[in-house]
Amino acid sequence: MTLTEHLARLKRPIRTSVIGIGSIGKGLANQCKLTPGFELGAIADITLQKAIDCAEFLGRPYAVCANPGEMRKAAERGELVVAEDGELVAAADGLDVMIEATSAVYGGAVHARTAMAHGQHVVMMNFEAELMYGPLLMREAAAKGVVYTCADGDQPTAIKQIVDDITLWGFEPVMLGNMKGFHDLYTNPTKIAPEADKRDLDHKMCSSYTDGSKLCVEMASLANGLNGRVLRPGMNGPRMASIHDIFQHFDFTSFWSPGERPYVDYVLGAKPSGGVFVIGHTADAFQQFTLDWFPPDMGPGPFYLFYRPYHLGAIEALRCVAEAYLFKSARLAPVHGMKTNVFCYAKQDLSPGDEIDGMGGYMTYGLIENLDAGEKPGLPQLISDGIRVKRAFRKDERILLEDCEFDAGAPEFTLYRDACRL
Repeated sequence: MTLTEHLARLKRPIRTSVIGIGSIGKGLANQCKLTPGFELGAIADITLQKAIDCAEFLGRPYAVCANPGEMRKAAERGELVVAEDGELVAAADGLDVMIEATSAVYGGAVHARTAMAHGQHVVMMNFEAELMYGPLLMREAAAKGVVYTCADGDQPTAIKQIVDDITLWGFEPVMLGNMKGFHDLYTNPTKIAPEADKRDLDHKMCSSYTDGSKLCVEMASLANGLNGRVLRPGMNGPRMASIHDIFQHFDFTSFWSPGERPYVDYVLGAKPSGGVFVIGHTADAFQQFTLDWFPPDMGPGPFYLFYRPYHLGAIEALRCVAEAYLFKSARLAPVHGMKTNVFCYAKQDLSPGDEIDGMGGYMTYGLIENLDAGEKPGLPQLISDGIRVKRAFRKDERILLEDCEFDAGAPEFTLYRDACRL
């Protein structure tokens, strides 16, 4: 029976909530009316008007709710619950799955923990919260008998789908890759504003896409789910015209041997834009003979290129939601613990007392690093907002945690330490 057939035969739909109604969250809400077997029960956004506008866009009767009693009455009337408080939705009765689509790091983890405490499966479209706290959230989900998974539709899970395929076929994953169109380490919210406005994106968020911090976050989540690592901080990211040129830029025999862990990396400017790729290895002579029938740009053997020319965001996200609910399976979760994280590097010269302004800001960019590299602990970029440096840093210098003023007992740091203990 196909997944679509499973969904069509459900006696009742999968009641789903979405917290965070940005462009992705709105898409997720819209997809719940298009995918069979789903019913959108509640949406929430810290900017209430966004949630109201989304409900009106969906054409659903809705009720703005501020407490559990109002939510229960709205549900009984068959209305979509609309709320400002994500915690209210995460704690709601009668919901099966919560999709976390905010950009809040600590707040996203709080929503996930609350939802799991109320028996809901958790699907994270919030890779920032996932990276910082995913191992802890995964442990808590297992203890409560629910599923914790990253959402389909973004690059890490699109890459994971390729990995699932090739490992089923008997290949070993060697490199797990993203295909990025543009990279400027030193961009900032002001510099990127014209491009951000064209795409109706928050300036700081768009800056994090362009300076590579968001890329590093996503690839770190992938590495933590697949026991991955990087060749160097920030990855390599060679520029090329086509993904088929990759064998001209990486000599895989020089840094990988059968049975070793895979690497995460990216390529810059390659077609097809928006794609993802995996390099797989086979030592099997008959597989190599068979693959020789295919175009030579698939690879010279024993390393071969497998790629997907797209990832579709919210459009394809509900597959993993359905699989979590129906089969108790996770598309991608940090089962190997905290193998990598993203740490701050100075985007400009910094002076003692300067305040870090987080991912996508003016002060730092983030680079993915292996945590077993023996380096002194760096400042995790995803919890760097408001942290002050105690000494001067040169542009491009790695910022050490010991050189920052921070409250080690703050909940975001306490939870991070707990997440690192897997």
